[in-house]
Amino acid sequence: MMVRIAAVGDVHIDQDVVGRYRPALERLPECADILLLAGDLTRHGTAAEAACVAQEFGELGVPIIAVLGNHDYHCDEVPAVTSILRDAGILVLECESATVNIGGVRLGVVGAKGFGGGFAGRCASEFGEPEMKAFIRTTCDVADRLGEQLRQVSECDLLVALTHYSPVPDTLAGEPLEIYPFLGSYLLGQAIDSAPTNLALHGHAHAGTERGLTPGGVRVRNVAHPVIKQAYSVYHLNPQESTDQRREPAPAA
Repeated sequence: MMVRIAAVGDVHIDQDVVGRYRPALERLPECADILLLAGDLTRHGTAAEAACVAQEFGELGVPIIAVLGNHDYHCDEVPAVTSILRDAGILVLECESATVNIGGVRLGVVGAKGFGGGFAGRCASEFGEPEMKAFIRTTCDVADRLGEQLRQVSECDLLVALTHYSPVPDTLAGEPLEIYPFLGSYLLGQAIDSAPTNLALHGHAHAGTERGLTPGGVRVRNVAHPVIKQAYSVYHLNPQESTDQRREPAPAA
């Protein structure tokens, strides 16, 4: 059975945006089995905006799993935002995993916001001032926990990594090189490559590119709404295909 995974990020919902995505979302069960949200669901991370997200993305007829993004952290209301989304049936993950049974296929999803730091050859290091060390330690901690969760997911037929920050530079093409360190980290890519991951999804890079690849061959997709330019993209994964081959998913619907 082919599993159809819908995904979008960076929808930045507030009261002014409510209703924009809903007409397309109402048709979601016709073309997808699950919806993954790649962070920046709100504009400023307030409880009121989270209620708007719940109104827009709640009760769609398919399981919904999300991670938060940097915008969702801005007003320091993460517990309230998370609670509101979970009350609406949106499962929010932070270095956690969930397994969903889709027609007998066990889909494992591991989610984490991620963090910045840059990529091989052009990355920050845990050296110097306490502030710089704290910055990189944050990324190291998140990447370690993401990798651990990916490796610990058992008895699943397909495995997807869901982050807000990018694990590879490929999907940042189009963004200014100067801000790459604030858009993702190679450590996230290493974590994804440490497990038999089938697909990695992220957002955050509004001016980036949709398609990329980790050094280990895992397909990466930037599903930020300004990139995919639709309410969601749908990716098809076949559990019968070898994870070692990691073949290209079907094009977005």
